[in-house]
Amino acid sequence: MDALTQYASSDSDSDGEQRTYAAPVVRQYTINTAPDIIGSVPAQHELARYVGHGQREIKHNMTYAELGQPLLGPLDSEGEFSSKQTTTASGTAEHQAIDETTFRKQERMFRQQGVASDPSIGADGQMVGAEATKRQRRKRAAKGDAAVLDGENAYQGPWAKFEGDTTGQTSGPTAEQLAEYEERMAQTSGSSGPQRVKRGSVTAYVAGQDERTLFHGQHERDYQGRTYMHVPAELRATNDVQCRVPTRLVREWKAHQGGVSAIRFIPGSGHLLLSCGMDGLVKLFDVHSALRQQRTYIGHAKAVRDISFAPDGQTFVSSSYDTFSKIWDTETGACKQRLAAGSAVPYVARFYPDDPNSVLVGQGDRRIVQWDVRANQVVQEYNQHQGAINSLTFFDDNRRFVSTSDDKSMRVWEYGIPVVIKLVADPAMHSVPAVALHPNGKWLAGQSMDNRVVVYSTGDRFKVHRRKEFRGHVTAGFACQPAISPDGRVVVSGDAEGGVWCWDWQTSRVLGR
Repeated sequence: MDALTQYASSDSDSDGEQRTYAAPVVRQYTINTAPDIIGSVPAQHELARYVGHGQREIKHNMTYAELGQPLLGPLDSEGEFSSKQTTTASGTAEHQAIDETTFRKQERMFRQQGVASDPSIGADGQMVGAEATKRQRRKRAAKGDAAVLDGENAYQGPWAKFEGDTTGQTSGPTAEQLAEYEERMAQTSGSSGPQRVKRGSVTAYVAGQDERTLFHGQHERDYQGRTYMHVPAELRATNDVQCRVPTRLVREWKAHQGGVSAIRFIPGSGHLLLSCGMDGLVKLFDVHSALRQQRTYIGHAKAVRDISFAPDGQTFVSSSYDTFSKIWDTETGACKQRLAAGSAVPYVARFYPDDPNSVLVGQGDRRIVQWDVRANQVVQEYNQHQGAINSLTFFDDNRRFVSTSDDKSMRVWEYGIPVVIKLVADPAMHSVPAVALHPNGKWLAGQSMDNRVVVYSTGDRFKVHRRKEFRGHVTAGFACQPAISPDGRVVVSGDAEGGVWCWDWQTSRVLGR
């Protein structure tokens, strides 16, 4: 620049004139490394705390609670953000961001207690539903007198129960109520002998009466003299059949007055279905061709808890709260034998698969008794449990069986030897009221009361398979029975809400519900 100025000066001197030039413009660039901050406008500050729809970059730090908030919509007519409410038949539904575990927990609490936490934004722990009542701290009963050992005011010490705790006490109707009920039922029946039962109605059974049966069809035998026990030809094929998850309802029977305790398919063909209910009745259905009720077995004064077919399906045993286990003829409906070991309630009964003349009965008095049907007497007792027996399952080619109990334990026995060879118990273990054997005989699936179906190995080391379990359903407090398909690919279980869940055996993935 100085050289150019001097050059211009020399030219102007030669011409005698002085020329001036404008100073050059120099551009200066400013680099600001400070990040942009939110403006001081409150509305702008509130807007910047939310992630817009489709936004892929966040230029400021946000808390986990802010990241979990739902997306806001456009401004409404009042200049506020809409809450994205969906109109439904019963009102409006607001979309909220909540994880599956929290939702299931609040849903269960609302179903049991009638209250749940309000998931709306800004609820701040408020409850919805019935008015929440403060939980009163439970008080313990009096410790009693240290000088009194038994009877009233006996010493309880630190083991005194809480006030209102009925654990261990006998529940149910009193002796007077039972006597009144039996008298009322006797008057309803009109006589102590068997009656002709009208189609569509069943007279209740009264203790002391003879067992009877009712056939619901028109003819017990077809033109070839065959009964409903005849196995259809298409079910006698030995080829392997691949089981699939059910997709539609085929048939529904409303035959029991009250809940249904258990259902069992006849061994082998599976064309007949046996059910027992809280009305004290056992019913047989044709589930293959006729799709109708075939026979009713009347012989229990109280609810029937469990039923089980013999290996050949010709007979079955039913266990009832009237302290009787009865063996029935499946075809004729005749009661062949009554089994009763004192006043204990039989909870479960199973035929020994290798000998139909041997029956194991798990009772409420913590005993498992083995009956010889021919001699009509108990020939063996298995007495190691500390609670009522819930299930009996044979495995290992019927040489061993496993029993589950209310004492939250599982015990493995050798058939005919009343000594426990394996005890499965853990402080974190829940009760397993129902067990199903896998078709290959190597695994057992048990319904745990912590909303799981757990799997146990039946090898030499009877132990739990910790990597294989089936979750998703709610069964806490309900003894829902699991089942495994004949091909061993699908695991099925009931639900406390009346649904049916299906899982894949290999992946433990939910296939349907």
